[in-house]
Amino acid sequence: MYSEMRKNPYVPRLAKIVEIREENYNTKTFTFRFLDGDGFKFTPGEFNLVTICGAGESTFTVASKPGMKDLQNTIRKVGKLTETLFNMNIGDKVGIRGPYGKPWPLREIEGKDIVIVAGGIGLAPLRPVIYYIAMNRDRYGHVDLLYGARTPKDMIYTSEMDEWRRVKDFNLQLTVDYVPPNVEWTHKVGVVTVLLKEIEADLRNTVALICGPEIMMKFTAYQLHKMGISDGDIYLSMERRMRCGIGKCGHCQIGPKFVCMDGPTFSYKEVRLLPDAFE
Repeated sequence: MYSEMRKNPYVPRLAKIVEIREENYNTKTFTFRFLDGDGFKFTPGEFNLVTICGAGESTFTVASKPGMKDLQNTIRKVGKLTETLFNMNIGDKVGIRGPYGKPWPLREIEGKDIVIVAGGIGLAPLRPVIYYIAMNRDRYGHVDLLYGARTPKDMIYTSEMDEWRRVKDFNLQLTVDYVPPNVEWTHKVGVVTVLLKEIEADLRNTVALICGPEIMMKFTAYQLHKMGISDGDIYLSMERRMRCGIGKCGHCQIGPKFVCMDGPTFSYKEVRLLPDAFE
């Protein structure tokens, strides 16, 4: 079945849900296992589509740890398909297409310091990067992970953050836009760009990887540019409007670029002058 899907990108592979982990009040991580017995090979930054009969099909960036045989997607409940998925149980079946897209340039950036900036559920496409770097720690320099969310309860992967903090030369900084009354919070308050001053990386030899709301990516990339990181060393995951996943429907087109085919990973140099790149 895996080879059939490779020959015909419209054919989904059947998979069953084997684990559902609640990340916060509206976000869950689903683990899918393929019925054909084959695994899911991917490179961090690629995406897949989930199909549910009667509910439709949606795109999600792969959130799996590198080397996993199963597929993991971290999904926020925002529409018909995700609402249907959130009502499904262990053992229920879905269709999966992919992986598709251009991944993060992890081989090309070996030897450099890494600044990872994520907003909200934008941490999901960067989770595989964090684990890939941890598994290949000697290939990369210092790592700064700057993560922001609307409130403390909007954060994801909080159960994994202690593990990340134990990674050598790994600086994890957190912020939220707002702390509700009577909620304990010992980190920064403000938009994620307030964390840029906490960067410990050598900006003369640094690459930035950014994912989150487009307005957040726009201002983060601009600030990193002003701090001295070249536009070609700032990468963003532009996941907007992807529908078919294979460049046929045109929903994801930004100027001459198709996000699903030319991305979703782009350098800031590629996208900053494109019309409507940041809406």
